[in-house]
Amino acid sequence: MATITATAPRTLPGALKHPAARKLLLLTLTAAILVPLATARWASGTWPTALTVDLTQPLTDVSDWIIDNRDSHPLFLYFFGHISNAVVLSVRAVYLTLLTIGWAGVTALGALVAWRVAGVKLALGTAAAFLACGLLGMWVPTMQTLALMVVAVLASVVVGALLGLAAGLSDRMDRALRPVLDTMQVLPAFAYLLPVVLVFGIGVPAAVLATVVYAAPPMARLTALGLRGADKGVLEAVESLGATARQRLLTARVPLARKELLLGLNQTIMMALSMAVIASVIGAGGLGDRVYQALASVDVGAALAAGIPIVLLAVVLDRVTAAAGNGGTEHPRAGWQYALAAALAVAVAGRLLGRTDWPDSWTLNIAEPVNRAVDWMTAHLYSGVPVVGGTADWAGHFTTWVLDPVRDGLQWLPWWSVLLVVAALAWLIGTWRTALTAVLAMAAIGVLGVWEPALDTLSQVLAAVAVTLVLGFATGIAAARSDRFERLLRPVLDVFQTMPQFVYLIPVVALFGVGRAPAVAAAVVYALPAVVRITAQGLRQVDPAAMESARSLGATSGQQLRQVQLPLARPALLLAVNQGVVLVLAVVIIGGLVGAGALGYDVVFGLAQGDLATGLVAGAAIVCLGLMLDRVTQPTGRRAKKGA
Repeated sequence: MATITATAPRTLPGALKHPAARKLLLLTLTAAILVPLATARWASGTWPTALTVDLTQPLTDVSDWIIDNRDSHPLFLYFFGHISNAVVLSVRAVYLTLLTIGWAGVTALGALVAWRVAGVKLALGTAAAFLACGLLGMWVPTMQTLALMVVAVLASVVVGALLGLAAGLSDRMDRALRPVLDTMQVLPAFAYLLPVVLVFGIGVPAAVLATVVYAAPPMARLTALGLRGADKGVLEAVESLGATARQRLLTARVPLARKELLLGLNQTIMMALSMAVIASVIGAGGLGDRVYQALASVDVGAALAAGIPIVLLAVVLDRVTAAAGNGGTEHPRAGWQYALAAALAVAVAGRLLGRTDWPDSWTLNIAEPVNRAVDWMTAHLYSGVPVVGGTADWAGHFTTWVLDPVRDGLQWLPWWSVLLVVAALAWLIGTWRTALTAVLAMAAIGVLGVWEPALDTLSQVLAAVAVTLVLGFATGIAAARSDRFERLLRPVLDVFQTMPQFVYLIPVVALFGVGRAPAVAAAVVYALPAVVRITAQGLRQVDPAAMESARSLGATSGQQLRQVQLPLARPALLLAVNQGVVLVLAVVIIGGLVGAGALGYDVVFGLAQGDLATGLVAGAAIVCLGLMLDRVTQPTGRRAKKGA
C-alpha cells in the first residue's frame, strides 16, 4: 500500500509531462464546465441567433450618410476630396505622359532601363513583353494599368518607407506596428476594397488607395528589417567619427539596408500589380477590367488576351527589380543619361512620324481561336472521355465527394465544438494569447451573422489546402533530392509566383467551367509554388552533419528523409502550411467571381449592387477568417525555435 501511494503521485505528472497534454487537459476541463452551460442556454446546433448582431441597418445608415454628405461635408471636401483629386490628377498625368511618349518610346525606355539594371537578355525580354501587349491589342489598357501602378507604387513606397523608418529606429514603434503589419499581410485582397469604396466611391481613387493599403506593408516591414539589421561595427565607427543621428542614418544605415529596401520595392510592385488588377472590380480600369468583364461573360478568349499582358508585365517588373536588388550590372562606358537620351530620341522620332498609337493593323485577335479551342474542349474533354472522364466530371466528383461532405460536416458541427477545435489547434501550436485571438476571430464571424457562409468558405479552404500540401510537399521533397529537377522547376515556379491572383481564374474557367471546384483549383495552383519553394529550401538547409551521421549508421534514403530531414525541417514545413493557407484563402475569396459562392460572392454582390452592408459584413468575416487561419497555422517564435 505504501508503494502504491508513493508511485501514484509520480504517474500523473509523468503522463502530463508533455506541454501539449497539459494544454489539452486544461482545455478539456474548461470545456466540461462551459459547454453544458452554453448548450443549455443557446442550444448546440448552428450559431445561436441570440448571439448575433444585425449590422445591416447601422451600416446602411452610415453608407447613406456618407453618400448624402460626400459632396458637402467638410471632411470630404477638404480632406478626402483633396486626396481623391490628387490621385486622379496623378494617374491622369502619368497616363497622358505614357500616351505622349508612344508605344515606341515606352518600349525603348523599358528596354533601356532593363539593360542598365540587368543586361541585354532582360532588355530584349522587356521589349518583347511590351510589343506582345501591343500585338494582343491591349496597348491602351496596359498603359492604364501601368499609370495606376506607377502612382500606387510611389505612394506605397513612401508610406511604407516612413513606417519602416519609424519602426527601424524606435523599439516602441516597432512593437506597435508589428501586429498591425502581421494582420494586414494575412488579409485577402478583397477585404481592402469595401472600406475604400465606402469613403471614395467606385473609381480610380478607391482603386489606388486600396492598392496602397495592400502594398505598403512589405515595404514597411523590410525597411525596418534592413535598418535594424545594419552592421553594428560600421554604425559604431561612424558614430565615433562624430556623425549626427541624421548623418548616421543617411551615410550608414540606409546604404547598409540597400538590399532589403530593393527587396521591399520588388514585393511592393508585385503586390501592387496584383491588387491593381483585382481593383478592376471597383473601377480601376485597364487590363484587370478587361479580364473581369470577360470572366463575367465567360469569354475565355478575351480574358486570356488581357491576362497575358498582365503576366508579362508582372514577370518584367519582378525580374528588373530583383536584378536591381542583387546589384545590377556594370556598364562603364554608358551611363543612365545616355540610356535616357536614347529612349527620348526614339519617343521623339515616333512622335514626329505620327506613330504614338499602336497600329491597328499590327494586332492579333487570339480571342476567337481560343474560344474555338474552349468550345472544342467543352465538346470533347468536359465529359465522356473514356477511362479518365472529363474535366467537368472531375470538378463534379470533387464537389460531390470532397467539397460537399466537408462543408456539410462543418455546418453540422455544434458551434461550440468549432470554437473548441480552433482553440485546441491554436494553443497547441502557439500560446494562450494565440488561441484567444483565434477563438475571438471565429466567434466574431458568428456574431456578424454569417456563420454558415463562413464555414462554406472554410470548407473550400481546407480542401484546397489539403490538395496543395500533398502536391507541394511531394514536389518540394523531389526538388530537394534532385538538383536537376530543382533547376527545371525553378523557372516554372518563378513565373507562377509573379502572376497576379486574378489571372489564375482564366484557365480554370476554361477547363472546369464555373463553381466551387474551379475556385479551389485556382487556389491550389496559386499557393503551390510557395509551398514547394519553402519545403525544398527547408529540406536543403538541414544540417549536413546530421545527414552524414544518418548515412554512416546505414540509414536508407527513405529513412534519412523520414527520421532526419522532415523532423529537422519542421519549422519550414509549418511555415509552408501557414503560407499555403493564407494564399489559398486569398484566391478562394476571389473565386466568388466564378461561382464559388459563400463570403466571396457576398463581397462581389455588395460591390456590384451597391449593397455595402452585405459586402462589409462579408469583408469583416473574411478578415476574421484569415486572422483565425493564420493564428491556427503560425507557430510562435518560441515554438518554432523549440521545433528547430
